[in-house]
Amino acid sequence: MKIWIIDDDLVSRFATQYAVQQSSTNSTIHIFESATIVLAQIKEESFTNNDLPDVLLLDLVMPEMGGWEFLEEMKKSGKEKSTLRIYILSAFTRYKDRLLAKEHPLVHGYFDKPLSKINSDSIFK
Repeated sequence: MKIWIIDDDLVSRFATQYAVQQSSTNSTIHIFESATIVLAQIKEESFTNNDLPDVLLLDLVMPEMGGWEFLEEMKKSGKEKSTLRIYILSAFTRYKDRLLAKEHPLVHGYFDKPLSKINSDSIFK
């Protein structure tokens, strides 16, 4: 299983990676500190749908490009994978974001940071 973590905060990235490693021992984790970098990679011609992860853990509040903007740009890129599951991670509990996550076709869930072992287990069951 291929897992991507996109988060600009070093401590959050570490905590998320640790929770994922505890829940999903048979996985490859790639960590990115910028959604802009990931989007540029996705838009490269050599990047195929098979290069997308199985699970993407996405921070909402980041400099340059936030999580919602990343999702819209990813959708526009035309790169899709039917098995891709995207989960929002946020340190800011906003009702509007939770509602958007529930309604967004690409988003499978929303979790508060730091990602707990219980929440991580629910992703990888």
